[in-house]
Amino acid sequence: MKNLLITLAVIFSISAFAQPKERKGITNPWAHDPVMIKDNGIYYVFSTGWNIGVMTSTDLKTWDIQKPALGETPVWAKNSIKEYTGHTWAPDIVKHNGKYHLFYSCSAFGKNTSAIGHAVADTLNPDSTKWRDTGCVIRSIPGETDWNAIDPAVNFDENGNAWMTWGSFWGGIQLVQLNKDLTAPRFGAEQKTIAKRLKTPDVLESDTSSTHAIEAPFIFKHGGYYYLFVSWDFCCRGENSTYRVVVGRSKTIDGDYKDREGRKMTEGGGTPVCFRSDRYVASGHCSAYTFDGKDYFLCHGYLRSEKGSELIVREMKWDKNGWPIVEF
Repeated sequence: MKNLLITLAVIFSISAFAQPKERKGITNPWAHDPVMIKDNGIYYVFSTGWNIGVMTSTDLKTWDIQKPALGETPVWAKNSIKEYTGHTWAPDIVKHNGKYHLFYSCSAFGKNTSAIGHAVADTLNPDSTKWRDTGCVIRSIPGETDWNAIDPAVNFDENGNAWMTWGSFWGGIQLVQLNKDLTAPRFGAEQKTIAKRLKTPDVLESDTSSTHAIEAPFIFKHGGYYYLFVSWDFCCRGENSTYRVVVGRSKTIDGDYKDREGRKMTEGGGTPVCFRSDRYVASGHCSAYTFDGKDYFLCHGYLRSEKGSELIVREMKWDKNGWPIVEF
């Protein structure tokens, strides 16, 4: 728990200066927990920040910083989670039935006193967007839930049903089917754990104090499989960060997810995707998309040369056996 508290505290401090003063034409923007959507030729990235950070691009290279997505901090969240003041984590964005749906995380440092919220809008145009907050989708409560309601990601199965996965540390990564308007779990839907982190030799030696270092799930459909990406180890520690992404896949969206070696992700399995590089000491909290016939992988990376996390956008390719390849 102490390690989680430190990690969350550093998220707060990093995000407080998560963008330079310039607002337009930024070529290497800082970001944390990025997700993306394309609309009318414009790429929108939503990320952790005060009332959710937003930036836009037409070429995935040069970015303009926009105003925060939520004009006001949700009252329901402040009332439900006393420590939450508007610094909002790990959003997700999807388009469904002609409307845009924004999911976001509200939490207390070092606790699973957390909630995932939802807002809906008719347009993403920064000059006219107005998000209508619908309130809480799901909550976690210490002593009642063995999971943490942050890091939401929403995807759709082959029948068009919406599923939300979420989770950070504690009992691992969760999944449940949502109702038709994406505001709550479908009535009677079964919630299940689809990935856990166990204390195995795969846990980096510097992180053996934690047995639950897994978070930031994201599901991506490709070639007959659903791929579950998750982040292992620790973010937000500058040059001491150990964050990394692993993946497993399943023929059905609710699992079982298994890695390249056939190990179940509920039993600690995961095939590495992200690696250290000359520029990044660690990287993680990813998302993945298909735009104009190409697959893209997003995450944030901790720079070796500066204190901060940078947006990483890479084309994602696939090996002959259908496993993702991301070059750093």
